[in-house]
Amino acid sequence: MSVKADNVRQHVRKSYAEVADASNDGDCCGVESSCCGVSDDAAINTLISTRLGYSEDDLANVPDGADMGLGCGNPRAIASLRPGEVVIDLGSGGGFDAFLAAREVGESGHVIGIDMTPTMLSKARNNAEKGKFSNVEFRLAEIEYLPIADNTADIIISNCVINLSPHKELVFADAFRVLKPGGRLAISDVVATAEMPDEMKNDPILHAGCMAGASMIDVLEIMMADAGFEQISIIPKDSSREFIRDWAPGRGVEAYVVSAYIEAKKPGGCCSGASC
Repeated sequence: MSVKADNVRQHVRKSYAEVADASNDGDCCGVESSCCGVSDDAAINTLISTRLGYSEDDLANVPDGADMGLGCGNPRAIASLRPGEVVIDLGSGGGFDAFLAAREVGESGHVIGIDMTPTMLSKARNNAEKGKFSNVEFRLAEIEYLPIADNTADIIISNCVINLSPHKELVFADAFRVLKPGGRLAISDVVATAEMPDEMKNDPILHAGCMAGASMIDVLEIMMADAGFEQISIIPKDSSREFIRDWAPGRGVEAYVVSAYIEAKKPGGCCSGASC
């Protein structure tokens, strides 16, 4: 890994540790409406999450503290989760999406959350204990190198995390490895729609804020295809520019990036029938 890539990763890890600490302490880390911010006001986090596509019922069905107002969409909206499935959540944070997925796959299913920040992982495990989620576990790792066996998961979800990786091609390659044949991706993430100025690209705050690390859509499509994925779909949501503007007020970053739903499949598996 290059020195620059390692610096990016260390800054992101530090930023998200501060988010977890702020949430644990009931404080605000200062970027309330971004994917890298948290408010001490549950009402604000609820407003942020409902704006991202979550329902009031979603928010009521997770332990207190799991929803920190993070993300750029709701990957479960495109996941079509089924009972008994194995789900991997890349960048699981406090466990919000993992817990919602666990309710959909049921006791016969299993959810594995992956996060590289020890403080966030501890928070997620405590939340799982509070919520009595027996079908969820959380593992400490970088999303480029998953501590998961080949052909394990039916689906991988992720919410505004892959853009933070300095080596996205490795993320998709390892995601492909751990998916079962016929397995699928259901991701909400930030993508670039125009080339960002160098001063924005090199701004560590914008990178940790899920903006500067966004890749162009055609670049992501190539990475995913090179990893082996098929049926690749990246659908940008222009309406997201409104809340992205709030992530870095006055910077104009919303002219360069949007939230998008990203889907793809690993070849193989069954092709018809109720169990497919």
